[in-house]
Amino acid sequence: MGGVTRTLQDVGLAVKRLQMRHHRALNAALAALGISLVQWDALRHLDQNPDASLHDLAQLTFQSDQSFGTLAGRMIDRGLIERVPGPGRAVRHRLTDKGRALRRAGDQIVDRVFAASFAPLTPTQLASFDTLLAQLLSSPDDDAEDGAGWPASEQGGDNRASSRHPYHETTQGR
Repeated sequence: MGGVTRTLQDVGLAVKRLQMRHHRALNAALAALGISLVQWDALRHLDQNPDASLHDLAQLTFQSDQSFGTLAGRMIDRGLIERVPGPGRAVRHRLTDKGRALRRAGDQIVDRVFAASFAPLTPTQLASFDTLLAQLLSSPDDDAEDGAGWPASEQGGDNRASSRHPYHETTQGR
């Protein structure tokens, strides 16, 4: 493995620990706006994908359709999103002005949290890290995975994640 002294399990666990560190820091920082990371992520994906179905939004946010439907209902009650007619019998969701403002304020917070987390890396190291993550997420490793390289078993049955991973999208171009 060319100089790697840690086991693959150790490397995998380190990736998970970094993810959990980000989740904790983002939830704590976004609490100042009265939203969670899950809510901000839903606002972000809805803003970036205004014609997405509830199913598509569930996949983009790594949730089941039922979980995202429940989340959407709570966000409607808070005035962050609204239901609008879609094609045929479909219902779509869109951000309200309040939801859009929270999404933008959340963007600034998320950027600050990630900047602090990645501050120990040089720009070259961060670019290399991003390239390596993109490579790992784009290469299939077995037949039981979705397009993002995540095993279907970790996505709760048939609910599979989009190939557009939120971590990668958030860090691109920053």
